[in-house]
Amino acid sequence: MKPPSPRGLIERWREHLPVSDATPIVTLGEGDTPLVRAPALEDEIGGDHAIYVKFEGANPTGSFKDRGMTVALSKAMEEGSRGVICASTGNTSAAAAAYAGRAGIPCWVVLPAGKVALGKLAQAVVHGAQVVPVTGNFDAALELVRTVAREESLTLVNSVNPYRIEGQKTLAFEIVEAFGGAPTAHFLPVGNAGNITATWRGYREIVPNAEERPRLFGYQAAGAAPIVAGHPIENPETIATAIRIGNPASWEGAVNAATESGGAIAAVTDDEILSAYHLLASRVGIFCEPASAASVAGLRQRHARGELDLPAGSTIVCTLTGHGLKDPDRATHGVTVDDPIEPTLDAFRTRLESNA
Repeated sequence: MKPPSPRGLIERWREHLPVSDATPIVTLGEGDTPLVRAPALEDEIGGDHAIYVKFEGANPTGSFKDRGMTVALSKAMEEGSRGVICASTGNTSAAAAAYAGRAGIPCWVVLPAGKVALGKLAQAVVHGAQVVPVTGNFDAALELVRTVAREESLTLVNSVNPYRIEGQKTLAFEIVEAFGGAPTAHFLPVGNAGNITATWRGYREIVPNAEERPRLFGYQAAGAAPIVAGHPIENPETIATAIRIGNPASWEGAVNAATESGGAIAAVTDDEILSAYHLLASRVGIFCEPASAASVAGLRQRHARGELDLPAGSTIVCTLTGHGLKDPDRATHGVTVDDPIEPTLDAFRTRLESNA
């Protein structure tokens, strides 16, 4: 028996997406990611809230970027594109390279030199992308690829590509389907701001009654928080490399999502991000990349400041945007392993006693 091809989110949500029978679907079976309840967070936050994490690290290349990339590459193929290009802090490059490889067209990725986590760089390389490091930050890389795409007739697949936003909105569809309605509040990391923009678009489309839509709270890293500051950050700095962006391409969309939903855009420190990162791994059982943990850090910060302002018994969702293996150096930072022991029961018991 011939095994089925991966279904993917385009086939599942076709009526909500800008595709037709003439669109060659490029899919790796993305979407349908786990929505995992987090009792450890519920115990900490209180209020009889039901708290869930939407783990986008379970997508084929390990991040939410796959949602938008399946639509962007499918439309690129429909339009006869000769190749795709993107600027990236890592996750976009991994997704673009994988989906371009699937489609059989070349991919160029422009990265800020020395600023991309090893796991993400490895993905871009192994999927066959032409990697071009540049001096400067992500914003400089994005400015370059905009020019190259226009002058060299390549398809730009950053989140400024409208098809990316269309694919990413399906996250909201899945959440509403799972609950039979929208959650009370939804917390997300904010870097280039395409994800919060897309998620709000999804809720607006799938939940007709505005009063039943969730409040959206987006969190930037304190060292890379241009929306919070009200102006671009020339040299953004944070351990959360995926959101180390000083001038988000979807700035206006993020502000609109927060304002229209009655939520907010705020900032969390690197210490708050790392605390949430370790809590998620050790108490919830989800290994996400540091930028993902900004959503949970934001929820915890809002609670600690007495600003959560949600009815008792609310349903809360936190998006975790990428898998922890995207940034293996952060996971092992400062970790030491004990010297080996002889493989005997006595040696093991001695080690247990010494570590008690």
